[in-house]
Amino acid sequence: MESCLVGLGPSASPILCKSTSHENSPSTSSSHAFHATFIRRAADLADMSAGFTSPHPNFGCVIATPSGRIAGEGFLYAQGTKSAEVLAVEAAGDCCLGSTAYLNMEPGDCHGDHAAVTALVQAGITNVVVGIRHPLQHLRGNAVKALRSQGLQVHVLGEDDLKSKTIEEARKACLLVNAPLICRAVSRVPFSVLKYAMTLDGKIAASSGHAAWISSKMSRNRVFELRGRSDAIIVGGNTVRKDNPRLTARHGGGHTPMRIIMSQSLDLPEEANLWDVSEVSTIVVTQRGARRSFQKLLASKGVEVVEFEILNPRVVMEYFHDRGYLSVLWECGGTLAASAISSGVIHEVFAFVAPKIIGGRNAPSPVSELGMVEMSQALDLIDVRYEQIGPDMLISGFLQPIPDFTPVIPSVEEIYAIDPTVTPYESRIIFFYKTWDLYGAFSNFLLIQFRCLMRMAHKFFGVNDPTARDCIENIKSAKSPEEAARIGRSMQRKRPDLVRSDWESVKIDVMYRALKCKFSIYPHLNSMLLSTAGSVLVEASPHDLFWGGGRDGEGLNYLGRLLMQLRSEFLGESSTSTENSFLAV
Repeated sequence: MESCLVGLGPSASPILCKSTSHENSPSTSSSHAFHATFIRRAADLADMSAGFTSPHPNFGCVIATPSGRIAGEGFLYAQGTKSAEVLAVEAAGDCCLGSTAYLNMEPGDCHGDHAAVTALVQAGITNVVVGIRHPLQHLRGNAVKALRSQGLQVHVLGEDDLKSKTIEEARKACLLVNAPLICRAVSRVPFSVLKYAMTLDGKIAASSGHAAWISSKMSRNRVFELRGRSDAIIVGGNTVRKDNPRLTARHGGGHTPMRIIMSQSLDLPEEANLWDVSEVSTIVVTQRGARRSFQKLLASKGVEVVEFEILNPRVVMEYFHDRGYLSVLWECGGTLAASAISSGVIHEVFAFVAPKIIGGRNAPSPVSELGMVEMSQALDLIDVRYEQIGPDMLISGFLQPIPDFTPVIPSVEEIYAIDPTVTPYESRIIFFYKTWDLYGAFSNFLLIQFRCLMRMAHKFFGVNDPTARDCIENIKSAKSPEEAARIGRSMQRKRPDLVRSDWESVKIDVMYRALKCKFSIYPHLNSMLLSTAGSVLVEASPHDLFWGGGRDGEGLNYLGRLLMQLRSEFLGESSTSTENSFLAV
């Protein structure tokens, strides 16, 4: 047995890993098992940051020497932090020479930014084994081709000769760890998980409605973990009225999911824990025109209200898909759960079964009427898993399989090449929003940390106060842009008096300076911006009416406007062309 110290990420301490040496050339079956073991390890590493990396995938990397020793490991901690490949190379050092890198997913390098690819090439890695190709069409195959063009041997599970039951199981692990992004790549709804706790006789509450607590504390801690892996938690109005939940992750910081309430009539209490948005935001979705006065009350509390002509789970999930959510955890009652299942938006189920019996003819069940009259109509879970958590049993599985996103397997001999006759930037209006779009690098969600920190810190520069200065230092030392934004927004809600009084008038200038810094430091982003000359840029956020284009195009699109202004500055154009572009928006 051999051992080595490996580094994981900025928030993790080095750990001691042990692996068995493979000095002799293994047979095909043992070779497959060898590759599968390291790919599964890469997937496990990637899973450590689930919830923190959104809207990016979860990446893990393992570097193994020819003898089979793990030389280094790493995973993408959060958006805006070092890539898994860079961290693994730094941990492995000189051991990278002649070694093999195992990746759960093809790197997301794009637009000339090849940090992960460059790290592997410059470190002397000779072989790369990839679990799955990137699910996003404009990124799929790019890194594989780039690595091959640099002379590295690249193998993708399920392609070449890497086909076996062992390999397929490893590939499946890679699919599971990035199921939300894969789901988004082929559908128009976020990956949705239905979670509930019930008694042994299938009740989620007593006949009186009392439901605390069905499951054990250990099961509830597991639920907090599920929340921390999600972009949002969704409940119905009945849950708000009866349980008055907080829907927090309660894990001491880091990623905190958005809270969503679906209520057609807005028959909700004026006072509720969910209306406290000092730490995390709340969104209420409702039927158009419902209780206008109550909508104003919610708005005064800082709660966002979104109206729909027809309120049903699929329409709501399509909206939050467009808004950029990857994963949603449903913690609703039986009526909304049944509606969500019938709408086809639920992908996975987590059922916590407590060894208790409460009975009650009118006691609610986790899923109400689905219109099924025969047992043959029952929905079967796929890949069912059983896990005992304290006294409870957790039963989980998929209601629908993870979609296949690889229709064509490219040739092993493919290399990275750019066709000079193809111009990808030809549209008159270019919409961008987050990194799954071709032009997503224009958005606020690129893997670049400093821009967010600069913008958040500037909010407090105008106030000579020790608390404000401490907040600025906390923002600057945050481990990810999300954490920086969370710190700044929390302080802004708690102490609005600390925000510089002229913020509304200067924030556009602050954003412009941040953008100029971003597009000046990264040449590939500068080239992309300049290549859009003549096109109108629109940030396609459906909810941000100031920086984005808004849901129905009613937004001010200041981010797009500033990018066009910056483009004109870089190109040395006159202000007239910029003004014309503004008018075109």
